[in-house]
Amino acid sequence: MEIIGKIAQLLPLVTGQGKNGEWRKQEFIIEIADGQFPKKICFSLWGEKIDQAGLVVNETVKVFFDIESREYNARWYTEAKAWKVEKQGSVAPATTYTTSPQIPTEPSSSFNASPVEDDLPF
Repeated sequence: MEIIGKIAQLLPLVTGQGKNGEWRKQEFIIEIADGQFPKKICFSLWGEKIDQAGLVVNETVKVFFDIESREYNARWYTEAKAWKVEKQGSVAPATTYTTSPQIPTEPSSSFNASPVEDDLPF
């Protein structure tokens, strides 16, 4: 998936040591203009992608990302992992969302959702 927005905040760099060596994670917040009320989304970048992105507050970027959820101690945690960040210029354009086509594996049982191309998939 991908989204375009303005970097609103860079969170502190987090580092640690794991069984595969040292790791780094940079979280950042982008703001998207979505009608009357702007929305903010937190993304994370890992490893060398932090240096490649060159993130700067107030810069407009296109973020390519995957969403992943995992369970730990009977609670679910969701993370938006950025795998590529492209600089777009200084002025944020209209909000753009795109997703790759997906083939449904089961019919939806609890609601009938029609796909909307300009909205997040949840």
